[in-house]
Amino acid sequence: MIETSEGPRRPLMTYALIAACCLVFAVGPASGLNPGYGTGGDLLRAQTGYFERWGVVPSALWSGAPAEPLTPLTALFVHGNWLHLLGNMLFLYVFGAMAEERMGRLQFTLFYLATGYLALLGYAAAHADSTQTLVGASGAISGVLGAFLWLFPRARVTSLFPFLFFLPLRFPAWVVLIFWFALQWLAAHGADDRPGVAYLAHLVGFSLGFLYAWVRFGRTTRVNRAARPSEGESQP
Repeated sequence: MIETSEGPRRPLMTYALIAACCLVFAVGPASGLNPGYGTGGDLLRAQTGYFERWGVVPSALWSGAPAEPLTPLTALFVHGNWLHLLGNMLFLYVFGAMAEERMGRLQFTLFYLATGYLALLGYAAAHADSTQTLVGASGAISGVLGAFLWLFPRARVTSLFPFLFFLPLRFPAWVVLIFWFALQWLAAHGADDRPGVAYLAHLVGFSLGFLYAWVRFGRTTRVNRAARPSEGESQP
């Protein structure tokens, strides 16, 4: 919860997006909670079909099929496994609340959906012949991180670093987020065509989020106050 001069303001849309992603995951085959999808081979086939239906398949996206342009939107609410879901939702919870406060609920929601859509579209354009399915909210959440960097550059966040035995250390947001962006950049340049994390979608989303906040809000709305949230080690 965020405290303002008008009293506490709850980031309702951030919570709603988290709830929607969790609900979609729980009822889908990837969670393993829905017995209707069966077990073993039946469950694996159900997962594959589910991801192909609701996720982005770059080669299919440009095929001209009427429903395909909707998949970059539906894919934002689909996650591949529990770790994928929890990592993304942690980042959305940590950084989404303050971004929503600054933008307002409606603008934040439209920003989130548009940035996520364009991030997945950018990845699909760069891998137009790929048949690998792309799912997850990481493109949209990367956009939130980019906007956060512009709006709250000196807000302090707590990060856990594995190579420092997971000691909680507090850094300005600009240090944490630029370090995160550099990791995505290096990973994207070292990635191959095998299934894995869509680092390019992260880079596109982050860049779009930063540019949007820069153009839309300018210098007058940058905030330097300390931030409450803490950041986990998992990446969106």
